[in-house]
Amino acid sequence: MSTTQVVSPLKIIGTELPNIPWEERPADGGVIWRYSGNPVIPRDLIPTSNSIFNSAVVPYHGQFAGVFRCDNQAREMNIHSGRSVDGISWELEPDPIEFQGDDPEVTRLMYRYDPRVCWIEDRYVVTWCNGYHGPTIGVGYTHDFNTFYQLENAFLPFNRNGVMFPRRIRGKYAMLSRPSDNGHTPFGDIFYSESPDMEHWGRHRWVMGTRGGWQSTKIGAGPIPIETDEGWLLIYHGVLTSCNGFVYSFGAALLDLEQPWKVIARSRPYLLSPQRIYEQVGDVPNVAFPCAALVDAPSGRIAIYYGGADTVTCLAFAYVHEIVEFVKANALE
Repeated sequence: MSTTQVVSPLKIIGTELPNIPWEERPADGGVIWRYSGNPVIPRDLIPTSNSIFNSAVVPYHGQFAGVFRCDNQAREMNIHSGRSVDGISWELEPDPIEFQGDDPEVTRLMYRYDPRVCWIEDRYVVTWCNGYHGPTIGVGYTHDFNTFYQLENAFLPFNRNGVMFPRRIRGKYAMLSRPSDNGHTPFGDIFYSESPDMEHWGRHRWVMGTRGGWQSTKIGAGPIPIETDEGWLLIYHGVLTSCNGFVYSFGAALLDLEQPWKVIARSRPYLLSPQRIYEQVGDVPNVAFPCAALVDAPSGRIAIYYGGADTVTCLAFAYVHEIVEFVKANALE
């Protein structure tokens, strides 16, 4: 893989990641382009898995680690830890994460799925859709991807797509989420919430709702927001309802740095929609669902991990500044 450096005109608040997974843009590539070796994680990477998708990846000690949704062959939803030298070839723990915590009422397992991982201050914070009398947002953390600790659920049921911001905002921890119902939700807007301690959440603010086309049924936050000098770049999924069911694509928005519930701009067209066989055919057809993004701040290169058809894990590439320009040039009014 080439590691060509491109100086970004946009200031990205972040660190250098010279070993980011990367493949140069093909001649027919657009703002975003898929990895030619997709999917990077097959559905059967571990012996018990039916599918591995909608998973979260972060840099870790010069290599990469993450938390992965692995639905097993009993079709039970749970999350596993994993590691990789290059961000492409992965080794996943065959057993699910066992969270430690003070209260067994909180740590008892019903189901866990669609994790995100965010480095905040001195630890990796993990959020996921947690079963507690319906779906809500589970919160935990790890220092080493071996031992995991679980905190209180962030919200009452029903809620999905809990995505942390990578720093405190106005002195508070901050999270995006998507209130929902107990089923395969046919609605959903993105909301912002704050917490002084990562357990008590409040000051809820509406961020944005559905619009036409690819984001007309529901939307939800994807990877951890990327901080730039022009705002938070949020990659998010949108869903439309076709005659054959839901179709999941993803686009992007730019949010105010200190008041992230205020949308500066948001894209009318999608960035990526399910057009490849591994996105169209699987346990749930026509799904491209982003959950993680690695960023090399000096060059603006970004590697986006997304679930394909609720079955496999895929990878796409872009430049942060090109996504921001795409959003501004193709913004919804």
